[in-house]
Amino acid sequence: MVKGNPTRAPFTICDVEIAPGERRKVDVPISLLANHTGMSMTVEVIHGRNDGPVLFVSGAVHGDEIIGVEIIRRLAQSGSLKKISGTLLLIPIVNAYGFIANSRYLPDRRDLNRSFPGSADGSLASRLADKFMTEIVQRSDYGLDLHSGAVHRTNLPQIRAQIADKKVKDLASAFGAPVVLNANFRDGSLREAAQQEGCAMLLYEAGEALRFDERAVRTGVKGVFQVMRHLAMLGPLKKEKPASKSVFSQSSSWLRAPVGGLVRCFKSVGDQVREGEKLAIVSDPFGENEQKVIAKNDGIVIGRLNLPVVNRGDALFHVAKVFDPDAAGARIEKFGLDIADDPLFDDAGVI
Repeated sequence: MVKGNPTRAPFTICDVEIAPGERRKVDVPISLLANHTGMSMTVEVIHGRNDGPVLFVSGAVHGDEIIGVEIIRRLAQSGSLKKISGTLLLIPIVNAYGFIANSRYLPDRRDLNRSFPGSADGSLASRLADKFMTEIVQRSDYGLDLHSGAVHRTNLPQIRAQIADKKVKDLASAFGAPVVLNANFRDGSLREAAQQEGCAMLLYEAGEALRFDERAVRTGVKGVFQVMRHLAMLGPLKKEKPASKSVFSQSSSWLRAPVGGLVRCFKSVGDQVREGEKLAIVSDPFGENEQKVIAKNDGIVIGRLNLPVVNRGDALFHVAKVFDPDAAGARIEKFGLDIADDPLFDDAGVI
């Protein structure tokens, strides 16, 4: 007999019922490979005994962005999830095809995060998007989608959201990433499709594709827990340090290589920059022809290319505009120190 709210209904997904107080993994069938091996999307459902919102946390929508898989693995192993209110849906690998192939894309060469809301009769990407919408998003009140930078690019831990929406802005503040970037919806994105279904969603960006970054993982794990506390899905901590406030930015821009060659970067993610400051030099292999990369405005570096060999037009630095880069830089540096010493973590991960 399951204890808890006797009036709370089971949670149903893919025709499977999960009782209040129960935790179960459900395989949502997607398709068959060419050799007829079945492909599915595994969802872990944690259906609390007490009423509350439904929150989904998803990773690997882009198959090579594996940081979200590790964040969700640590969340799933946490004892903090034993007594939640509401329902938590954990989907560590949305795009299993890309994950297996170490690829951003699906076999049909489409980007899943440009294929929403999808169609049950469309391409493989469109069908996967449709399945995620019907089985996950349409059952959820809130969502957190976990991403990283692309191959050879790293991102400072950041939230991207429509901060004109107060509910979304409050959610972003609660997550507590170093930077919150106001980001318009992109056509075909999960965030746009979720908003149209009334599901308030944040997109977390941190680290680099095909790599783990401990600061990015810790920031993501802590951020999910802080969102759950904000939504009253978890009780407050007995001892809680005052949280550092995120740096909010209304816009950002990329600085690109003016010419092909070898790039020497003088700034990294989290660094503050001033308009007119030299951020990098691109030179030919002999060093005879050098061109500077100059900051166009004050800001914070939130993304950077890690590969020193570039072609003309390659994106080098992603700079978020801020009013006071020195103050913002100091706040971001404090974030790094706080997450390293946070009592939530020890050598074994989440405790």
